[in-house]
Amino acid sequence: MADSKANMLLTMSSIVVTLAMPFLLKEELHLVALVLIPFSVLAILLAAYTTFPRLHHVPEEERSFSSKGFNPLFFGHFTTLPYEEYEHLMEELLNDPSKTYEVQVREIYSLGIFLKNRKYRYLRYAYFSFLSGIVLSSIIFVITFTI
Repeated sequence: MADSKANMLLTMSSIVVTLAMPFLLKEELHLVALVLIPFSVLAILLAAYTTFPRLHHVPEEERSFSSKGFNPLFFGHFTTLPYEEYEHLMEELLNDPSKTYEVQVREIYSLGIFLKNRKYRYLRYAYFSFLSGIVLSSIIFVITFTI
């Protein structure tokens, strides 16, 4: 869902930048465009950063169920293993129901932490940037044409 929101914000911000560019040449709307475009570009950069894939290499000594930093259900971890080692880990995991539940709970928890700390934090900054640019440029627009 975070990637969908980031994609939507990327699209909206890109459209705003494209539509605001010609107003840089108009004297009365120059300042409005100068405010709106950088905020929209910042939103684009933050939204793009949100969608960057992140893979972490897990050292060999941490590739076990007892290691808190290793999750055999997370593709970023299991893809670093040779197939035989992965197969052995999964066989061990599936033969022990307590380990199976532990790994599932760990997966849900680590996914939530990742979404909170990485995806949604930068997505929030992106939305804040976009909305700040819209509000600030609207205020400048109103001030410009009411004075």
